[in-house]
Amino acid sequence: MSNKNKSKKIGLFQIVMLGLSSIIGSGWLFGSWEASKVAGPAAIISWVIGAIVIGSIAFNYVELGTMFPESGGMSKYAQYSHGSLLGFIAAWANWVSLVTLIPIEAVAAVQYMSSWPWSWANWTRGFLSNGEITNEGLLIVFLFILVFTLLNYWSVNLLANFTSVISVFKLVIPMVTIIMLLLSGFTPHNFNNASIGGFMPYGSASIFAATTASGIIFSYNAFQVVINMGREIQNPKKNISRGIVISLAISTVIYVLLQFTFIGAIEPNNLVHGWEGVNFNSPFADIAIGLNLYWLTVLLYVDAFVSPFGTGVSFVAQTGRTLAAMVSNEHMPKFLGKINKRWGVPRVAMVANMIISILLVASFRSWATLASVISTSTLIAYLTGPVTVATLRRIAPNFTRPIRLKLLNFMAPFAFVMASLATYWAKWPTTVQVILVILLGLPFYFYFEWKSHWKETRKQFISALWMVVYLIFLSVVSYLGSKPFNGINVLPYPLDFIVIIVVALIFYYWGISSYSFQTDDDLDKAKEVNDTVDGELK
Repeated sequence: MSNKNKSKKIGLFQIVMLGLSSIIGSGWLFGSWEASKVAGPAAIISWVIGAIVIGSIAFNYVELGTMFPESGGMSKYAQYSHGSLLGFIAAWANWVSLVTLIPIEAVAAVQYMSSWPWSWANWTRGFLSNGEITNEGLLIVFLFILVFTLLNYWSVNLLANFTSVISVFKLVIPMVTIIMLLLSGFTPHNFNNASIGGFMPYGSASIFAATTASGIIFSYNAFQVVINMGREIQNPKKNISRGIVISLAISTVIYVLLQFTFIGAIEPNNLVHGWEGVNFNSPFADIAIGLNLYWLTVLLYVDAFVSPFGTGVSFVAQTGRTLAAMVSNEHMPKFLGKINKRWGVPRVAMVANMIISILLVASFRSWATLASVISTSTLIAYLTGPVTVATLRRIAPNFTRPIRLKLLNFMAPFAFVMASLATYWAKWPTTVQVILVILLGLPFYFYFEWKSHWKETRKQFISALWMVVYLIFLSVVSYLGSKPFNGINVLPYPLDFIVIIVVALIFYYWGISSYSFQTDDDLDKAKEVNDTVDGELK
């Protein structure tokens, strides 16, 4: 490879910054508040657990991402190992999570706008009511989504320059907030106030519930941006895994410090009704106002506008490419995969995503609800990753593996179990609602199977049956589960966890054993992509 081509590739520092700027989104503005309402001060532990869940999942995708360096690759891996039906379920679930990410960033910006303290901004006060975006606020959310889309619609260079500039805000402002709030109004008694339940006021189960239901999983989820950059990275054999580990480690420290700061900076008179009663529109800005840090308040309001805006713009591009990539699986209309020749972007897919985003935010109007939808749908997509990477070890041992994970025999089932538990932590009925949204995509799949005269449909169904049955199991166990997760308590805590762990391992090994039913055509496609791995990647 020429030095010129090498110079265009991304180094370790750049990939870490890319990962951090993607991971640090609107989650830092609301996650600490939402998590403290669910788990109190023990929410600090929730952020660590969330990092372990996402880190274990990311571990498996490192091998897959370097084996198949392609745009929208995370929408295709499951098809390579198990055929088109499982591939469609994984791709659809991943797309649902990404398309929901667009409106949640708009909601975050508008929610902070609703509490602007200046007299000239009185017109923003009606954007939020009882924690949900109003009809008036929806119009502004729609405008944000439109602008997100247009910035991608016309200029890739403009997008790159825009996201580079705002990455400074996304990293510096949280750290400034942590330092100033700790110096200005820290109350150690908040961490173990016996009158409101102490460090763990709602029990240990709440620590796990906060992980998914409060947007913690959502906040860490953007690691896949690094995976999708596989061929753009210098020395990917080392730097992909290093980039993910370093960016996740730094973001974990930032998020834990933010949670620690939030708990300690709240004035005790705001806790008279316990942690559940803490009610903010703009959490960190409201605290800064209470501490008379007006300059920090202004900085937070600016960042709450710029940071979600940048993340929303970035994910319009990724979501458009994800939907376009689903077309290559031959179970979505071809016009969605059309790439504009002049700008090199999937314009039709972007417009389709914009429309879906508008419909989603009209139905789910709060940040916490959208975060839970994103977390759950993402986790369902991630269930296929550990099964796929372990299966390919069996059926494609001779494929080029730039990174061959040494601990895969432990980490793959461990990640599958973690993803299963985290899906359950979303609570009833969110778990089943998201699973139904995933299953609603199946008519698209079966329509195109009908057009192909049901060729290989039976084999594809048998290959994916484990996943269909598992989604049904997760729905049932969510309903029968313990009270902390809104179940009817047939399976009390922690028996519910034990049942999920045991059953998850059964389905993991069922999934691996199902590979024999997938068609050779999918493995041939995988081989074609794997053969494109260049000399440096090898």
